[in-house]
Amino acid sequence: MKTRAAVLHALDLQAPFAESKPLKIEEIELDDPGVGEVLVKMTAAGLCHSDLSVITGVRPRPVPMALGHEASATVVKVGEGVSHLKTGDRVVLVFVPSCGTCMPCQEGRPALCEPGAEANGKGTLLSGARRLHLGEQAVNHHVGVSAFAEHAVVSSRSCVKIEADMDPVESALFGCAVLTGVGAVVNTARLQPGQTAAVIGLGGVGMCSLLGVVASGARDVVAIDLNDKKLEIARELGATFTVNARDPDAAAKVKEHTKGGVDFSFEMAGVTPAMELAYRVARRGGTTVTASLFHPQHLWPVQQVSLVAEERTIKGSYIGSCVPSRDVPRYIGLYQRGKLPINRLLGERLKLEEINRGFDKLDAGESMRDLVVF
Repeated sequence: MKTRAAVLHALDLQAPFAESKPLKIEEIELDDPGVGEVLVKMTAAGLCHSDLSVITGVRPRPVPMALGHEASATVVKVGEGVSHLKTGDRVVLVFVPSCGTCMPCQEGRPALCEPGAEANGKGTLLSGARRLHLGEQAVNHHVGVSAFAEHAVVSSRSCVKIEADMDPVESALFGCAVLTGVGAVVNTARLQPGQTAAVIGLGGVGMCSLLGVVASGARDVVAIDLNDKKLEIARELGATFTVNARDPDAAAKVKEHTKGGVDFSFEMAGVTPAMELAYRVARRGGTTVTASLFHPQHLWPVQQVSLVAEERTIKGSYIGSCVPSRDVPRYIGLYQRGKLPINRLLGERLKLEEINRGFDKLDAGESMRDLVVF
């Protein structure tokens, strides 16, 4: 079948993207789903910094590539061997398909699935196939999802069925922002009620981390960002103390407010100064968690004596250390009970043709979670 998709052909086009148009809206050919795969019709797809990092070349991927990875969709057709999904099912798409048999999957860490990571790096589905074409040219899949398209073929292992009755547009955020942000708090850090936390970087993922910190019962919730409007929203969502990251005394103010620093600091901005600040605001014996995907050449020097003498911990968190089939229903349940007001994070609803302008907003730090709605 033919469908329309936002296709990236080059990694060197500069902002403003509304003028350079790195994403071309093109009609592409979409194969039928193969064994273990499904054809889906997109409902909504969120604009995430991980997409922006591919556009800017921070995370190089093979091109041409149909971009997009955070989405909700409806199953249109199932391939051979798919028994847990049927036509008409609503799903959240997850950007690491888990094979279920590699060592990380067997250890209950499907976010680290080895075949899934290999396929994502090559621009294929979990099966190794490419189901997208522009004439005779194959088009690469973005992390097995390619959500900026009206339709997509994905591995069934990229799908989590939604049983709950909820807004299908809002459910798109659960595929990345919620899994990553809330999961970093709940799964990676395992924050306990009464502990303290700071979130550095209040984009879509950072705001979800903030919601996760609040829902986990932290007694002090610090929010740090460059944008005062986002700090105001953070206070409305439960932050007890805010500081602008441009303040040269930001770390000192957090330490003074928390009497020595926070138990957990969460870096969600994706820049080295934010990581440095996150480490500085953590207390002695504290933990710094980052879910950001930095440029591969960016390094962060650590004061090793503090790491040892203060028994610090630094942890990475990928997709919130999640088990998607377990965590998506859990987080949706919390949302329905008002514990994770994800709807407060929704930004502009864009048409597919407006996607480049949407990435200009994201690049400027002006949005939390804008979405393409189909």
